[in-house]
Amino acid sequence: MITVTDHAEASRFEAHDGETLAGFADYLRTGELMAFTHTEVRSAYEGQGVGSLLARAGVEAAEAEGVKVLAICPFISGWLARHPDLAHLEYRAHSTVVD
Repeated sequence: MITVTDHAEASRFEAHDGETLAGFADYLRTGELMAFTHTEVRSAYEGQGVGSLLARAGVEAAEAEGVKVLAICPFISGWLARHPDLAHLEYRAHSTVVD
């Protein structure tokens, strides 16, 4: 069974299969957002939903903390695109600066 935990000291969510690290999702945190920068799943666990477990855990943690999600990582961005019910959590710049 895969378990996902927030390894805050390393700024990443980790997926473990027992003692084995199956994958991770790196993030940066600010007062208003959680920016996901990189997601990696070990080849032995690809195609088994580990990346989705990491994405869901990260997005749910952001929601629980009341911060937005900035998906720099293409995997997290794609995962969010497939879950429009979570679109309200996506960070959107509110700048009015124009060229």
